[in-house]
Amino acid sequence: MAETQQAEQSPPEPRVWALFAHADFSYLWAGGVASSIAMTLKVLVSAQWLYEETGSAAQLGLLGAVQLLQMPMVLYGGTLADVIDRKKLMVFTQGASFFLLSVLTLLAGADALRPWHIFAATGFNSIVNTLGGSARPAMLPRIVPRSLLTHAVSIQIITRQAASIGAPLIFWQAYEVLGVTNSFAIGAAIALLATFAPLLIKASGKPEGAGSRRTTLASLREGYRFVLGHRLLPGLYLLDIGVVIVSFYRPLFPVFADKLYGMGAAGTGLLNAADAAGGIVGTFLVLFTNSWGRKGLIVLVGTLVYAVFLFAFGLVHIFWLGLIIVAILGVTDAISMTMRQTIVQLTTPDKLLGRASSAHSFAAMGANNLGQIEVGIMSGAIGAGNTMVLGGVISVLVVAAIWYYMPGIHRYRYDPQNPYEKHEEG
Repeated sequence: MAETQQAEQSPPEPRVWALFAHADFSYLWAGGVASSIAMTLKVLVSAQWLYEETGSAAQLGLLGAVQLLQMPMVLYGGTLADVIDRKKLMVFTQGASFFLLSVLTLLAGADALRPWHIFAATGFNSIVNTLGGSARPAMLPRIVPRSLLTHAVSIQIITRQAASIGAPLIFWQAYEVLGVTNSFAIGAAIALLATFAPLLIKASGKPEGAGSRRTTLASLREGYRFVLGHRLLPGLYLLDIGVVIVSFYRPLFPVFADKLYGMGAAGTGLLNAADAAGGIVGTFLVLFTNSWGRKGLIVLVGTLVYAVFLFAFGLVHIFWLGLIIVAILGVTDAISMTMRQTIVQLTTPDKLLGRASSAHSFAAMGANNLGQIEVGIMSGAIGAGNTMVLGGVISVLVVAAIWYYMPGIHRYRYDPQNPYEKHEEG
């Protein structure tokens, strides 16, 4: 009798591979992998070509300014994911990416590619991805049980990071051996595969309340009130903004490869691969925390360690040590990012999940874009290494401020029996 009671009180921990018993998750996962590879190739090829064409770190930084065009659309994209079919949004997004990469392929093949094409394509791609960006995470609660949500978020991020290892290596070989035209063409072919994957999902993509007559403005107001009244999300979003805005190094890898190590496309590809490999390790570590309630504390500690290693990245000029440091940055960034996304999933009702996810995207994308501008301009002004050291100092201060002024984050304990426990209160 005692053994029966203990079994009822302590259900077995769900296995990670149980996710793939859900066919719909497999399709969503496969589409996400293909999408990640295609978009990573697009970013890397565009950045490397632009840097080689102009020789300017500031030009790479200004790509972030172009991507700011997406910001007015971010919250609207979350509203779309809460009022129309989420599968159709994913198909539209990936189809637009395929079209964009095809155009870049044709321009490069005709020797007509110009820097302004890269800026225009980046802006267009950012806006379109933003419109559908909340659809994929908003589908997760529809295709896996709540007990597997942490695993689902972790596996999606792990495989995205795995794709981010493969894509830089593909980029490295394709760009140096086949050239810019074929590199874009490979990205277009992979984007086409990502376009069809959501069509295989059998679960309904129509969110709760999709038939209501609520206006877009009213839906935005509802989501705005929910996020601001949540006792965790504002602090998590502010943490992301405060740190990333001074440390967003990934789009500037061509600059760091050149200025810190005197390398070209090979250095860019290997730095990206090291960062992605670290991301896989970090997200795998999160898989072992599924039963840990202190998820907010994990976010803060991971971000603090990330900040400390920014110093090392800025100070070290030995390439193999730089690869190790970048991998550690990938580990810690993945831990904090996965936990932030998991907390959004665990503490938000389905009818608001698109808007809560879009608010997270709004914070993350805004920080990424402003961070790309800041790191690009500062790298040109004070040097790439000094920019990372400064970013490390500011990031430590940001973590300390969030810890002190928003104690609810490090005190947060997830209760699976009461997941929405008063999170909407201030």
